[in-house]
Amino acid sequence: MSDRAESDYQHAHKVGLLKVEESLNNFVDIKGHVSLKDSASVFPPEFLPKNIEAVFQEGATCLAVGCYNAAGTIFRLCVDLATRSMLPNEDVAGLNARTRRDLGLRLPWLFESGRLPDSLKELSSCIKEDGNDGAHTGNLTEEDASDLVDFTSVLLERIYTEPERLRLAKERRDARRTKPT
Repeated sequence: MSDRAESDYQHAHKVGLLKVEESLNNFVDIKGHVSLKDSASVFPPEFLPKNIEAVFQEGATCLAVGCYNAAGTIFRLCVDLATRSMLPNEDVAGLNARTRRDLGLRLPWLFESGRLPDSLKELSSCIKEDGNDGAHTGNLTEEDASDLVDFTSVLLERIYTEPERLRLAKERRDARRTKPT
């Protein structure tokens, strides 16, 4: 809801919306309605590329409204998009077109090549298995979807949030050190 510029919205603010005696539509523009989707309690990590952030928010909305298969599939998409950017452009041993295309092959390659930390390896199996189950068999539970959002969040933090936070901290430190005393 926002103030309608061509109305006497100051009157509505002065008396309060509940005490306005005429239609509130004369004072405000309705932008949408509040629904279950607005109760999403999982927020995307900081510093994500806009396309990945939008996909993550879509997954969080699906999770909030109990659409666990959709949530699982969407969080798998987040991981797919994020890990594609981790692949080198040049030809590398063991990295072929199929591995580049298939998340189930790409993740093991990223772990084996040291591009993803081993600490995420065990939980990464849920992405391939549960993400595919959500898309193809439709049997994900809330717990399965929660595993997917946990892995996705940690992975995105490692890829995007941590490096940016470290860069910003270094920038602040360098600025303090070069500041004249």
